[in-house]
Amino acid sequence: MTRMSGRVTSCCVFLFLTLTSVSAVKKLNSIHDLKKINFGHSVSRHSLLLLHWFANIVDIDRNNVIHLTFDPYNRDYGSHHYGNYERLLDSPPPGHQYHTVGNLNQITAQQLPDYVFHPPAGYAGRNEDRIIFSVGNSNTGSRVSDRVYLTQHYDPAHTYEITVHLLREIREFSVGENQQSLVYLRNRFGRNAEDFQLEDIRNTCGQLACLGLLLFIVMQEKYSSNKFNYRPQQAARRNTQPDDFVVNFPESRQNYVNTDTSDICTDICTCVRYLFIFFVFVIVILIIFSSGMKR
Repeated sequence: MTRMSGRVTSCCVFLFLTLTSVSAVKKLNSIHDLKKINFGHSVSRHSLLLLHWFANIVDIDRNNVIHLTFDPYNRDYGSHHYGNYERLLDSPPPGHQYHTVGNLNQITAQQLPDYVFHPPAGYAGRNEDRIIFSVGNSNTGSRVSDRVYLTQHYDPAHTYEITVHLLREIREFSVGENQQSLVYLRNRFGRNAEDFQLEDIRNTCGQLACLGLLLFIVMQEKYSSNKFNYRPQQAARRNTQPDDFVVNFPESRQNYVNTDTSDICTDICTCVRYLFIFFVFVIVILIIFSSGMKR
């Protein structure tokens, strides 16, 4: 009977660890850390564009507190609630909820700048890039966020915590900055760009040259203008901010938007998985008790 009790305890402990364990999320603290990610293969290059936008849309005060400048409860930029049902992340702080942004199928995602919503060839991805962030619940009205994550459609193997320090570094590559700062940014964050390559980036990307340099530094590859080709024209298809530009993107957006797996389907799959674990647990317990009764 003691042996049977020990088996039951072991099974309970195993099930508890299975249901409550959260994958160790790797923390990215700098652009140097970004260089270690396998962008273009296991992680979409488009996620860099999404991360650049997020870093520049939020405000960060002198105390390193992140303030959202948009309302996720109003689904601004296609953002919406993220339930964390698969326990990808630790529970948010009391009074906070997780929200996510990056699903280009959301109607309000059209508010995103053109370089995110209509990325150039080679950076389109498969609409799997998401940013998860904590925010005060609708009752508090707070738009303070203390946790930010970059993920490939909630895959624990490709989910990374983004620190305030990294967000600050990315903000230095903001759109429309003085293009003379390219030399400063190159010298500070990556010396692999020659002067003629900076000129190429400047001529090709226009007011998005700082973003082009960020991609060059992170991707650590020879710059190819046919991969990141923007024409600095003011966007006219909607009421946009001055920093939005029409993208010279020859591929149809349908090539990648419709391949998205909806968040609802993800939640359903997660529930099915946990139900399966529960039934396996029940079966194991019944087998153990049945074995004990026979003895």
